[in-house]
Amino acid sequence: MLQNNLDRPGVAFSKFEAAPSADENGIGPLLFNLWGFLRRRYGIVLLTALLALGAGLVYLRLTPPVYTAHVQILLANPKAQFVQQESIVAEPSFDRGGIDTQLQIINSPTIANTVINRLHLTPDLTAGSASSLHLWMRRVQRWLGSTEDEQIRPQADAIVATFLDRLSATRVNLTNVIQVEFNWRDPVRAAEIANAVADAYIQDQLNAKFQANRTATLWLQQRIQELGDQAETAERTVNAYRSQNNIVSSEGKSIDEQPITQLNGQLITARTQTADLLARLNRYESILKENPAESQSIGTLDTAGSDGPIITNLRQQYLELVRREKEYSARFGADHLSVVNLRTRMQELRSSIFDEVRRLAETTRSDYNLAKQREQDLEKQLTEAVSLSRATNSAEVNLRELESKAKNYRALYATFQQRYMGAAQQESFPISEARVIYPAFPPDRKSKPKTVLILALALFGGIGLGTGLGLLREIMDRVFRTPGQIEAVLGLPCLSVVPLLQAAKRKTVKANESPHSGARRTLSTASTSHWGVINMPLSRFAESVRSIKLGIELRTEQTSNKVIGITSSLPHEGKSTIAVSLAQLIAGTGKSVILIDCDLRNPSLSRALAPNASIGLLEVISGKRSIDKSVWIEPKTNLVFLPTVKRLPMVHSSEILMAEQMRKVVEQLRSTYDCVIVDLPPLAPIVDVQTTVPLVDCFVFVVEWAKTKIDVVQHALHTAPNVYENLVGVVLNKTDLKSMARYDTYLSDYYNEDHYLQYGLADSA
Repeated sequence: MLQNNLDRPGVAFSKFEAAPSADENGIGPLLFNLWGFLRRRYGIVLLTALLALGAGLVYLRLTPPVYTAHVQILLANPKAQFVQQESIVAEPSFDRGGIDTQLQIINSPTIANTVINRLHLTPDLTAGSASSLHLWMRRVQRWLGSTEDEQIRPQADAIVATFLDRLSATRVNLTNVIQVEFNWRDPVRAAEIANAVADAYIQDQLNAKFQANRTATLWLQQRIQELGDQAETAERTVNAYRSQNNIVSSEGKSIDEQPITQLNGQLITARTQTADLLARLNRYESILKENPAESQSIGTLDTAGSDGPIITNLRQQYLELVRREKEYSARFGADHLSVVNLRTRMQELRSSIFDEVRRLAETTRSDYNLAKQREQDLEKQLTEAVSLSRATNSAEVNLRELESKAKNYRALYATFQQRYMGAAQQESFPISEARVIYPAFPPDRKSKPKTVLILALALFGGIGLGTGLGLLREIMDRVFRTPGQIEAVLGLPCLSVVPLLQAAKRKTVKANESPHSGARRTLSTASTSHWGVINMPLSRFAESVRSIKLGIELRTEQTSNKVIGITSSLPHEGKSTIAVSLAQLIAGTGKSVILIDCDLRNPSLSRALAPNASIGLLEVISGKRSIDKSVWIEPKTNLVFLPTVKRLPMVHSSEILMAEQMRKVVEQLRSTYDCVIVDLPPLAPIVDVQTTVPLVDCFVFVVEWAKTKIDVVQHALHTAPNVYENLVGVVLNKTDLKSMARYDTYLSDYYNEDHYLQYGLADSA
């Protein structure tokens, strides 16, 4: 347990608050911890939210309003049919890529410069760009010695960039509509600029189309002239060649060419017929090969049924007999006479189908031979005709080539002439693919800054920042505040939560030490904080001390708890007050109790209870005085107190506590008194407490509420494992119960009950 609880880093107290649910990982503890955090840190969250809201209001007050004007442009404007037919420039396709291209054109510097020059926006835009990075760049360029012309270009670019920052163009859903928006301080001016951007874009489209048509027209003029000359030259060449070779044609064909054309057509028809008959013959032969005459099954013989109704009829009869044969076999048996007769009939039908297929094959073979012979005759006639006209074909081939070239030139000339006429008409009838369908009007409300959005962001941002600061304070607040936190971090039970004691002033009684040997030495009551248990027995403080006593008595690890050590990690945590209060409470039950001040270096308890003492523990250890002559008595409860008188700086206090004489003194007190309460020094600064482990039965560790650091306690207990193993528990001392309500509601509510507020007590801060 020591290794698991003390070696791990400390955590913020908010993780160890008491939860109303037994399920530590449920939603209940989470909500409870969140509610506790809000109760503790609502002030910083509220303050931060108010400051952020105020900053938002200041921003809205100082920021000039910006108005946004909207104009919508429709792409793919429909044209007249004759315009589409006569257009020589490719029409744009407004798909996703095409619309994105148009958006880039609208946001281009060309459109920006057109609008800036048309509306004279340079002075207004210069004021917006003078404080930007471009001004600094111009200063650097001037310092580097650049010329005036070199400085004008960055300034112009800055003006265009400022204009484009205010301009935006987006596609409206999935339509061919583009919405152009422009931001300006004046709503009327914003609408004017937005409409000017739309007009400039449409005019740019018209100019681009006009330039394209003009370029195409000039090129067509040159090309038409060239094609006209080439077509005329080619036609003259054809006529000259025809006259030179005496070539006569009928309906555009040579006289010798007409028989060849006819024979060629007949040959193609014959070849087609021969191929068809050969394919049919091969199919019949394949069927006969796959289905021999002695086979009992019809096989694939019926596939030839498409060539004649006879096979189709026989196949239907065969299938009917097959059905009846299966039916009779199932009813009368496979060897019944009727079944045998059906099988015989089926075999006869199969033989008939086989004979019919064989007859079709022979007929097809005969037809194929005749078709093949006719094809060969036609090939022979065609060869003879070609050989007769070969002499004249050479000139005709050249003539055809010349005629084809002349026709091509003439066709191109006509096409280009038609295109040229269309281009000329397009120049006189300009039309754009885009048009404005919703012009911009002066907006009636500002678009920036958005008041509701700014205030909402400021408010929620302030709440978030305040929550973050609160969480940061929670994390940095590494002190003990709740019993649950003590148990989680240290792995020890919290015996009690002792409230901060600020008792009312009472009449003090000084300590009495008479020089006579028989005089009784009584304790001083000047320090009222040490007598809260006696003076206020029903107070919250007294009840907390009773919880410590009960926790010690219920300890089961040891049979003897007679010697109880009270210590803390640092001074001024109230361990001495706890020690004397516990001793008073036990003594009030009738037991004999002695309280020892073992803080040899700083005996603050001795100074408070026996300020006039001249002898004490050190004299008893050295043997100069006996215990009876060194102790002080509290008459009301018979509490015995053995003080410590410090005369010189104590250097070897740990050796004194480890000495054999000290052990004998403790053993003597153990045998004489029912309970021995030892007020020990702090654990962290010095090692005295560790030397008392053999003398003390158990330890009670005191932690000051909201002041003792978690890391200090962990380090102190980690360096003293022998003390940690003998700890009964931890006391959370000097607790501000009202402030603790923000950390542990149930415990603070319990201590605020009316029956703890008797006797006019004012013991909580």
